[in-house]
Amino acid sequence: MIRPLPLFIGVRYTRARRRNGFVSFISASSMLGIAVGVMALITVLSVMNGFEKELRERILGMVSHATVQGGADGLEDWQSLLPTLDERPAVIGAAPFVNGEVMLTRGSAVTGALVRGIDPEREPAVSRIANNLVSGQLSDLTDGAYQIILGSRLADELGVGRGDAVNLITPEVRVSAAGILPRLRRFEVAGTFEVDMAQYDSSLALIHLADAQRLQRLGDAVTGIRLEFDDLMTAPQRVRTIAGELPGRYRVSDWTMQHRNFFRAVAMEKTVMFIILMLIVGVAAFNIVSTLVMAVQDKRSDIAILRTLGARPATVMGIFIIQGSLLGIVGTLIGTGAGVALALNVETIVPAIEQLFNVQFLSGDIYLISDLPSDLRAGDVWRISLSAIGLSLLATLYPAWRAARTAPAEALRHE
Repeated sequence: MIRPLPLFIGVRYTRARRRNGFVSFISASSMLGIAVGVMALITVLSVMNGFEKELRERILGMVSHATVQGGADGLEDWQSLLPTLDERPAVIGAAPFVNGEVMLTRGSAVTGALVRGIDPEREPAVSRIANNLVSGQLSDLTDGAYQIILGSRLADELGVGRGDAVNLITPEVRVSAAGILPRLRRFEVAGTFEVDMAQYDSSLALIHLADAQRLQRLGDAVTGIRLEFDDLMTAPQRVRTIAGELPGRYRVSDWTMQHRNFFRAVAMEKTVMFIILMLIVGVAAFNIVSTLVMAVQDKRSDIAILRTLGARPATVMGIFIIQGSLLGIVGTLIGTGAGVALALNVETIVPAIEQLFNVQFLSGDIYLISDLPSDLRAGDVWRISLSAIGLSLLATLYPAWRAARTAPAEALRHE
């Protein structure tokens, strides 16, 4: 006798040609449904992971991990505070900044913008803006030269390029003999940058820190100091520890406070998408119930013979659990392989489809990211695969239990 008996008979039932073609069709469709569901789930979660990763890197590349700010009049003691922050073991970069809302004009073109005054030497330590320059360099921003670097879409909207002049108008006004006039300053475009996020490419402009201080009439003060840590996930704890140890009173914030709702929404969407797509796997898994119910009906005489030969109910139950589980395992393996392959190549496949059908799935004018990134994680693959196998195993329990309760005399009465 081949041992274990349930495994031998269960595998044989799975491989054997059935007299009932409809049972074979249901078996194939349930296995295919599990494969498609697992493939879709792996691919979708990988794409959502890619979106989350890209958004975090691009957003944090512009806003830094944390900021230390003063009161309404700005941060006045920043020059003495900067060395103290640089010496912190977890801080890998610190840079002062000045923020302000302005209007930029060029001829008849007028648009609002956020202007940020930066220190060109320190800025690369807290942001990736230097790596995304299309033209010009941060070193072109010098004190008193009134140079400006624009986002690529902002420059296109104004119709300017490097070397052109734009007028910068602040919301403050000055009183003169001619009446109340807005404060205006002419800047020369020193370059453009592009981070592939419409939020920044279409609304952010960079100028030298000293020019921004004069423009905002801050004197020697700045809006605050931007910090970069060695681990962004520890930024909330570290910036609060720093604030508690610094002399004086400061307002601190970190990237989780500024974008908490956004990243929380992304995490919630991932959870909801996992549940929704797992329902597809669940529906396919419950097709196994139909397959096994019909298989049990088809094998009633075989079950009765096994019982009369001394097979226990647990043995009969194990046979059909193995038969149904094999369908789920094979479907999960096929879906996992297809899902991993698709997730690893989605960044190539989607552009090819867009080019073939002349369509664009993610327009840069609407979405923050115009391409389709993918970040395949082993933990997601294991979680999805084990969940699919678990649902398949769960679907086998009732039909197998019914098979174990088959009465031999009743099953053989009409044979």
